[in-house]
Amino acid sequence: MKFSTAFIGGGIMATAILGGMIAEGTPASQIWVVEPDAGTRRKLRTQFQVNALEMANQDLAFADLVIWAVKPQVFKDAARLVKTHTNKALHLSVAAGIGSDSISTWLGTDRVVRAMPNTPALIGKGMTALYARAGVNDDERELICQVLGATGELIWVKDEPQPNAVTALSGSGPAHVFYFLEAMVEAGESLGLTREQAYTLALGTFGGATALAAQSDEPPAVLRQRVTSKEEQHMRP
Repeated sequence: MKFSTAFIGGGIMATAILGGMIAEGTPASQIWVVEPDAGTRRKLRTQFQVNALEMANQDLAFADLVIWAVKPQVFKDAARLVKTHTNKALHLSVAAGIGSDSISTWLGTDRVVRAMPNTPALIGKGMTALYARAGVNDDERELICQVLGATGELIWVKDEPQPNAVTALSGSGPAHVFYFLEAMVEAGESLGLTREQAYTLALGTFGGATALAAQSDEPPAVLRQRVTSKEEQHMRP
């Protein structure tokens, strides 16, 4: 990837993305991270050898892509400090809950892509929905796919109202999975299994069931019925 990238914010999601970029061959020298926390800056320099800055400065003028990985409540103030240095860049936001209209207004550009990732992106198993404003061309869409490819699967949505649904489904969805895992483990323990045994069984059940669903031509309702039908119950020992 022959382009320069600036991250605004160096937290968990930024680390997942830049780690994937470096693993895919992007030189660390082409990555800048603006991160006010000194400890996080040291960690980024040590782990990835990237250029870590305390605040935005003229170095960001070299960035072809700016990735916004800040907390939603500080986005507007951060944009005010950054935009004077990045008026030629494409902007990608992974900040939750901030619409592209606001981002475009704050940054003074229509070259904005909004991404809705989920936490499995941290291990390359994420599901991310992407929305591009009219100012983003096909080559820039492809660039975004290259950058985020290492985080997992990607889909593009045509209309911005859809990302709110995406946030509710895949963005928050892992929390429901984890909660259900907790309940299954607790149920297993109450029935006499050890916590380790219950966790192994629950985790394997989720993994196997989702893998089966992914490979099957049948809808989830049919797969469920095959487990819960009286005929199948008679067949099980």
